[in-house]
Amino acid sequence: MKKKKSIPDSDPLADGMRKAIALSYRGMRSGKGGPFGAVILRNGKVVGKGHNQVLSHNDPTAHAEIVALRDAGARLKKFDLSGCVLVTSCEPCPMCLAAAYWARIDRIVYGNSRRDAATAGFADDFLYAELAAPLRGRKLKASRMMSQEARGAFLEWVERDEKMHYGPVIEPPVRKRSARV
Repeated sequence: MKKKKSIPDSDPLADGMRKAIALSYRGMRSGKGGPFGAVILRNGKVVGKGHNQVLSHNDPTAHAEIVALRDAGARLKKFDLSGCVLVTSCEPCPMCLAAAYWARIDRIVYGNSRRDAATAGFADDFLYAELAAPLRGRKLKASRMMSQEARGAFLEWVERDEKMHYGPVIEPPVRKRSARV
């Protein structure tokens, strides 16, 4: 019989996960939202925290991870959370995953999986499937209009000298060299 590997009490990630789980209970039991909690760690210290507040704020974006990211950004006075770890009681939904990329989070550690969330009645698996589907095959219909007019703001942005780049840092794809015969 295999012995379970115990996590030492002094492990910052385990401490963070314990806090995220406690926040999930706190938010749920107070009626503020679903059973989700999250913390942002930087150098092993909590710099942001949150629990789901969708119900109390009537805000479908007030997921635990988003609340924690907003808290960390406010506390650190910056949007770039490079060097930080998102510790969350559940695998992030697509919105929260995207927010972690936008915040430049280094790593995500989670407790429950999206499949666990689905068994509890949350639609994370559905959303992941929708994003993988072609635009025309999605349940939520989307259409494009006035693209020429809309593009003007992007063109002006590109020309601006005083701008700060934000969002995910994307490495350019590595091009494979084909062997010549």
